[in-house]
Amino acid sequence: MMRLVTMAVCVVTVMPVAGQTPAPAANPVSQAIRSEWNGVKQNVVKSGSVMPADKFGFKPVASVRTFGQILAHIAGANYIFCAAARGEKAPHAEDEFEKSATTPPAIMKALQESMAYCDAAYNALDDRRAGEIIDGAFGGGKTARAAALMGNTGHLQEHYGNLVTYLRINGLVPPSSAQ
Repeated sequence: MMRLVTMAVCVVTVMPVAGQTPAPAANPVSQAIRSEWNGVKQNVVKSGSVMPADKFGFKPVASVRTFGQILAHIAGANYIFCAAARGEKAPHAEDEFEKSATTPPAIMKALQESMAYCDAAYNALDDRRAGEIIDGAFGGGKTARAAALMGNTGHLQEHYGNLVTYLRINGLVPPSSAQ
């Protein structure tokens, strides 16, 4: 009898908890996009801190960008993607920093400033604005604002994969593996 009473108390106590669902997050789509951005942004920027300055010129073969050129390319592309999402003309050309930022401090400055520029676009995003139609990045025609930001995040993920390889070849641990 005592076992039956104990089981009944447990069932009554657990049932409301098991039946409850958490309240939905406000703006779950835009929050998911922002979360992905923050993760890859952190990995890319930290990659620049992991690679020694004298290795920014490293490239595994002659036909690819150097480590530093990848970071500079990311900086320029950030402006194109995020300007579209912000509804602005890009303040910098995609290839501007690959041509002008040739030292590790200049590359990192350009990268960090481009990340801050993009932060404004991601932070202003809510689910309603995510679905608004804008002129896409890189002349991509009309698209949802979210598509420009997701394209940017995908672009960073793609190049973070390059950076991981460059770091590993140099015997360094990438930020996402060091966590």
